[in-house]
Amino acid sequence: KLTSLALQPVITPELVQGRVHLKCSYSPRSPAPPVQFRVLWSRLSSPGKREQLHHEITPQTFSYVEMDGANLRLGDTVFCTVTAFRRGTPEQQSLPEDSKGFYAGIEFLPESLEIAEDGKEHVLTVLSTVPIACPGQDDFCKITLQLSTEDLGKSSQAPGPPDIALSGCQVDLLPEPCSGSRCAAATVTVTAVTDFAQDGNRGSRISAEPLAPRDPLWRAYTPGDVKVTVRDLPTGNCYSFTDPHIITFDGWRYDNYKIGTFLLCRSESRDFEVHVRQWDCGSHRSATACNCGVAAR
Repeated sequence: KLTSLALQPVITPELVQGRVHLKCSYSPRSPAPPVQFRVLWSRLSSPGKREQLHHEITPQTFSYVEMDGANLRLGDTVFCTVTAFRRGTPEQQSLPEDSKGFYAGIEFLPESLEIAEDGKEHVLTVLSTVPIACPGQDDFCKITLQLSTEDLGKSSQAPGPPDIALSGCQVDLLPEPCSGSRCAAATVTVTAVTDFAQDGNRGSRISAEPLAPRDPLWRAYTPGDVKVTVRDLPTGNCYSFTDPHIITFDGWRYDNYKIGTFLLCRSESRDFEVHVRQWDCGSHRSATACNCGVAAR
């Protein structure tokens, strides 16, 4: 019976003679009768709809299709559907079996981020699911992605300055052997900007664009965005004013009438501190000091 072959087709990326191909592999249970396979390649044209790209009949347990930038482009989600039949009796077919959808292009891991204004760095992996090919290029081969950030604000507010900062504005994807759907990867860290503003939770996005690629496959491709939600954290303030009245971060109040240079505050977690200088600003009747200088690092 051909109805229960369990072909389990799987799509993997591969370089064939320096050009990017997708390979559909399937293997009937052993021992299997001598059969042929009908392989139908398709891509997602709109949600829930597929567009046929190519089909072939082959005795092989694999089928290739080239990513040529015209029929099959970066950004496509591709499927292969395999049906088996006995030679000479094509009407006796197994049930068609679908592969999982294979997204050809750049993926971000994680797909979205939720971070807080706490100074922590979050690692974002930029992953290519297709091999990096450099046809006709003998020197250093890579794809460079230009990264940018944009503030989405809140629905009631106009966009403002970006609420996130990246460790770099570019990442390089270098050729490496494909492992599953991972053919090249680079990382960048994302940090929420501590803006000292109580502006609520805001949305930002990270965009990537291939920078002057020589490979025509990459020229017309724009990867999807990464949505980043930044959770607002309350901001503390401390003050030293007039003859100095001091209010600390936790609201404690006191006066310091002494003359000299003092450490006003220092962070225990990062390289930040503030010094203040006070001089005599009182009369002969009352000894009082006032702020006259400040230094911050």
